[in-house]
Amino acid sequence: MKSWYCIVGILLINALLLLLEIPVDTWLTAATLSMILGTTALVYMATSCLLASRWQVVESLFGGLDRVYDVHKWLGIWALAFATYHFVFKANLDVWNSVPILELPKYWTRLARQLSYVVLGVIVLLALNRNIPYSQWRWWHKLSGPLFLIVIVHWLSFKSPITLASPSGIWLTLICTAGVLAALYKLVLYPFVARAGEYRVTAASRDKGAVHLTLEPVHKKFDFKAGQFAFLAMQQKGLREPHPFTIASANAANGQIEFVIRGLGDYTKTLCECAKIGMRADIYAPFGRFNRPAKAEQEIWIGAGVGISPFISWLQDPDGKDFAKATLVYCSNPSRAFPPPEHLQAMAKQRGAQFVSNTSGLEPLAETLREAVAQTEPHKVQVSFCGPKGLLAKVREMMTANRIPQTNLHTELFEFR
Repeated sequence: MKSWYCIVGILLINALLLLLEIPVDTWLTAATLSMILGTTALVYMATSCLLASRWQVVESLFGGLDRVYDVHKWLGIWALAFATYHFVFKANLDVWNSVPILELPKYWTRLARQLSYVVLGVIVLLALNRNIPYSQWRWWHKLSGPLFLIVIVHWLSFKSPITLASPSGIWLTLICTAGVLAALYKLVLYPFVARAGEYRVTAASRDKGAVHLTLEPVHKKFDFKAGQFAFLAMQQKGLREPHPFTIASANAANGQIEFVIRGLGDYTKTLCECAKIGMRADIYAPFGRFNRPAKAEQEIWIGAGVGISPFISWLQDPDGKDFAKATLVYCSNPSRAFPPPEHLQAMAKQRGAQFVSNTSGLEPLAETLREAVAQTEPHKVQVSFCGPKGLLAKVREMMTANRIPQTNLHTELFEFR
């Protein structure tokens, strides 16, 4: 499911059910639009709580947790936009004979209305602000669930034509209840019931502002597929917040797992500096659906920076085959390349895959795509990409120039915040 399927689908369902509650001659009014957008913002918030739960069924529906987080972000943005219209324009008409579901004094009703808008604005702005240290950002964002209760109080206490027994009322009650339960699960129960294991650092090599961590299970291990990622939480002060990293190893019999981490933010910089052998960590995994294309005559793998991690995992996959049709393109800055291109070239050679080092400009990458379409038809070339959005845009341009369909591009979303 794509992001816009969820956003537009919820809007249409919500609008249809609400229009059943009010006279037809009032449909084309600012009040009706305000009511539709206001209740849709409420549903978007409830859905965001569901998406943040990390339930497997939710991840499967969207094709990976990276996609889930992308939808989660856009739901928040659109919820704020819709709530702004709802806040400005009155969502009531005299002919509706509106009554509140929950009768409160006028002061508390008005306060709930104002606070609900402020709460939503604060949640979205905090979520999108990259200048807040991760440890603080995460705890602020965890309050989204409890603060959602204020928005529910606003819906229940505000005069509207919606009753609990109506189709719209049943829809809002079910989705809000599910959202509250999901938020409660994520806030309280998740650390105790999530798929997790305790691991110990057995190797930590550093170079060029990055660290390569190797960990082994203390008790039980978890199985994963090449290309998936995990949430790593070190049992160390300042590093206890779970942070997502792509697994840079294949599923090993002894449960060993590896990560390549670059110090790009406050959390990762501290982790790169402090990680050492013997440290313990809790790993929540596996997540993601970044798998190799099932059928392709030519595969182009493009990894930039730490975006190389899933391709390292693919190269090490004992169940992997047909590596001769794959070409790994490593886009890196020579002064920051870690692992070094020579190391990746040796890995690719061992599995029979081609290797291209793109350390300056984009010509090596462009030439790789041109060679691929020269050897086979463009629609038979599959491109897998993991890296920054700026480079992704360039890759899309190159694919268009070489007549490779955009549907043949498989990406792992690189950023969660």
